[in-house]
Amino acid sequence: MAGCRSWLFFLTVCAVSLFGANAEIKVTIPVGRLFTYELLRETFQNDFEPLSKLYAGRLYDDPMIFKCNRQNFPDLPEWLRFTQRHPYDNGFLYGTPTSEGKSIIEIYAINKRSYEATRQILVIKITAEEMLPYQAEFFIGLREIERVLPSSVQDEIKQDIQKLWDTEELEIVNITNALDRGGRVPLPLAGHFEGVYVKAGSQQQFSDCLLRVSTPEHQRQCRAGGKVKAPRGCNFCTIPSNCITWCKTELFDLTQKEPTLPPPTMGSGILEEGGEFDPPESPPSRDYFPDYIVTVIVPLILAIILCILLAYIMFGRREGVAKRNARTNHIQLYHHHTIHDNSDELRHMAANRRAPAPLSTLPMYNSRTGDTAPPLQSESPNIPLIMAQHDPYSDTLPRK
Repeated sequence: MAGCRSWLFFLTVCAVSLFGANAEIKVTIPVGRLFTYELLRETFQNDFEPLSKLYAGRLYDDPMIFKCNRQNFPDLPEWLRFTQRHPYDNGFLYGTPTSEGKSIIEIYAINKRSYEATRQILVIKITAEEMLPYQAEFFIGLREIERVLPSSVQDEIKQDIQKLWDTEELEIVNITNALDRGGRVPLPLAGHFEGVYVKAGSQQQFSDCLLRVSTPEHQRQCRAGGKVKAPRGCNFCTIPSNCITWCKTELFDLTQKEPTLPPPTMGSGILEEGGEFDPPESPPSRDYFPDYIVTVIVPLILAIILCILLAYIMFGRREGVAKRNARTNHIQLYHHHTIHDNSDELRHMAANRRAPAPLSTLPMYNSRTGDTAPPLQSESPNIPLIMAQHDPYSDTLPRK
């Protein structure tokens, strides 16, 4: 099976290489029908790799991102939308046209591995066709938009709705992401999905199962907030992820057109003769003086009071601070002069006393023996060098 897939992929790439991915692709769709176009990454892979690598067996599966816009415009038409969840996923263009015309879409594919780009042109021709008279919209809560747009999944949902509608003449009219309808972003956990609205239409009237949605009993159960189960015999979803939410099912009968209001009658625009123009009374005059007092005078008075208080604090209280500073400086000067006078008195008393000088101040004094020696005369030539280097504080003296 894997070998068949690889050969199928190789044949697809070779076909793209022969016809080219840059050729125009033309599609014709009617008004009021769902349009889906899948952007296959395999289609654009050949534009990024030469044929020599393909023939050598080096087939790449590069991540790609797609940019789509209307030709000569920065964005897509208002009825057309684009989605791509991950660079390794295919992209989808989808929407339901509301009027006939022609749209030329430019599709740019950017290779995230090599940062190369290629372009494809999609020409969409929209033809006029009558709207399906009976339409119904269903909400599928266990699906996401990328998982519903493939044709195989659409066929599964369409088969379930055909059983519910009891008709084979059924077409998908529109598919919308719940986030585009005001839904909340789900938690990034398993089992939490965004939800999808699927709208289908048919020429046949609604079945009994669908008509039960409009009954007062069903609407009362939905307003109660409980989980409303499918009516008996109306649960036709073969796959659990495709089951619909009955409280969000809505029916549209386009055959019952609302009566249009008659257009307004246009008068001549000339005032009838004899009529008088009665202008509306002018509003009573208003006295703005109280507002002036509240917005101007009161804040001005408060500002003046605050300025006076600040001036008193800054200038009126400085005299006491100056006195305290002067008193502190006087005490400090008094202490300084007292210390200075006491020091002079001690110096004077020490100079007048007649006591002998301490022995430790005498020259050649030995602190161990208490002996004194005459000072050495360095000018004498009889003093040997050894005696000149003798430690004067040793216990023995040099012999002569």
